[in-house]
Amino acid sequence: MAKKLPKRSEIEEKWTWDLSRIFKNEEELEEAFSQLDEKIAEVSQGKGTLGDGVLAVKKATDQLLSLYRSLEVIYVYASMKNDEDTANAKYQALMNRVSGKYTEAVAAASYYTPELLSLSDEVLEEYLQAKELQEYHHFLEQTVRSKPHVLSEKEEALLAQASEIFSASSDTFEVMNNADFDFGMIQNAEGEEVQLSHGSYGQLLESTDRNVRKEAFQQLYRVYDQFQHTTASTLSHHVKGHNFSAKVRNYSSARAASLDSNDIPESVYDTLIEVVHEHLPLLHRYVALRKKLLQVDELHMYDMYTPLMGEAPLRFSYEEACKVALEALQPLGKDYVSVVEKAFQSRWIDVKENAGKRSGAYSSGCYDTDPYILLNWHDSLDQLFTLVHEMGHSMHSYLTRSHQPYVYGDYSIFLAEIASTTNENLLTEYLLQTQKDPKVRAYVLNHYLDGFKGTVFRQTQFAEFEQWIHVTDAKGEPLTSQAMNEYYGDLNQEYYGPAVEKDPEIALEWSRIPHFYYNFYVYQYATGFAAASALAKNITEGKEGALEHYLNFLKAGSSDYPIAVMKKAGVDMTQKDYLESAFAVFEERLNELEQLVEEL
Repeated sequence: MAKKLPKRSEIEEKWTWDLSRIFKNEEELEEAFSQLDEKIAEVSQGKGTLGDGVLAVKKATDQLLSLYRSLEVIYVYASMKNDEDTANAKYQALMNRVSGKYTEAVAAASYYTPELLSLSDEVLEEYLQAKELQEYHHFLEQTVRSKPHVLSEKEEALLAQASEIFSASSDTFEVMNNADFDFGMIQNAEGEEVQLSHGSYGQLLESTDRNVRKEAFQQLYRVYDQFQHTTASTLSHHVKGHNFSAKVRNYSSARAASLDSNDIPESVYDTLIEVVHEHLPLLHRYVALRKKLLQVDELHMYDMYTPLMGEAPLRFSYEEACKVALEALQPLGKDYVSVVEKAFQSRWIDVKENAGKRSGAYSSGCYDTDPYILLNWHDSLDQLFTLVHEMGHSMHSYLTRSHQPYVYGDYSIFLAEIASTTNENLLTEYLLQTQKDPKVRAYVLNHYLDGFKGTVFRQTQFAEFEQWIHVTDAKGEPLTSQAMNEYYGDLNQEYYGPAVEKDPEIALEWSRIPHFYYNFYVYQYATGFAAASALAKNITEGKEGALEHYLNFLKAGSSDYPIAVMKKAGVDMTQKDYLESAFAVFEERLNELEQLVEEL
């Protein structure tokens, strides 16, 4: 019998998240929409009042944030219901409805920033120093800092109304990638017919059966090859929109615009690429070791994820993974671990894969909901790491929202990956401390090196490609599928080195990466992993104040600029020291693995 993914209705309740804590029924949802309409009207009435003094500004700011707070709850609910089954027309319609309300809300609020910034510097300084506005000091300071890039009220309103147009390419790609593409069935190592999906693809590439890996790789990319001109069009038009937005807002580039939102110097991005290129020989050395241990004449890209030590000596069911996660996170203290336990027991997590479910994994939620997690669980060590990773995000959200007012109750993307990868580093250290069997240790080391390869090297490769497509478009050069295939194929070869074959399929990898629609997001995986390495090292070694500083970082939210928050936590990300430290750990563990495999 062929193994097909179950329908959403066939998933047992205990494996699903409980979204009834957001809205118990349709009536509550409709009431929330009604209240949202009222708040949109209230925000519109604030127009023309920001010059009337401190209390007027406080009232308008209160109303603005209240609107966004209510909107976020509805959006989170709709998006997560949609992600349960992306082919469900009911929740596709709900998402469209929410998108429309989002456009209305942004349009109603579009007056706020340009009107505030039209005031004199003296008045703005008065507002920044006013006792009544101290809760909003950093929020207002950030707004004032954006003054050179804010347009007139009319222009801001026009851009707000066009927000759905700018997101059209991304939305189209998401529907194609998650709901329309059919990758067919494939035979696994046990001879069973299984459905090839985004979730099963990663598992199949880890198979120790090379024919399974090869067939999964080639079958998946046959679909992307068939639609490469369409995906080139969606990505190209998304980049055009991103470049256009940056230009009209007086930024030198789309990258400058994206990084400026978090006050991140562009040098952080360039330094990452520079330092990674300096250490590509380490990746080439690891790839050569992989070729040697797999005993193949030719190493292909579909050989890059299978464990070097054969079948995993460690495999975890979801229940077992929860127990290990609780043990591995003990260095973060009893209070932290108790909340993780609550997450496991209170259905914060959507565990099982089903037909139409959004691929991958993420942490979601907002200020007034639980910090939910979406998984597509398969029993493996990799999934244990995914669980711990996403729990890092959710705990960051939980602690931030527990200690900050709504205005600072979120955190920048730049900081987000640090919390999640700190958890991953703690899990790796826990496994290396508790597993003494040389075969198990070698497997864990291999897993760490693969994780580093995927998080630091691969995400930097993505970052380099993302910079190239934006620069290419800004020059007026067309982003055809041929141009992107050629550049990406060459870049992939440069990163992985001479030991791996230049598979034609891998040149299409750009066409299946949703993060290229997130606007200079991916580099933060690499910087975050490196920073997390430094933080985890300080915590596990019991460095004085390390845990307290780290927990304060998790509680800080957006109450300060990201670079400043990290400096308080003990890591200066404007320098390259933290990157060098991460590569030193990679080399140390590569040395240990090389030694272990010689002894086995």
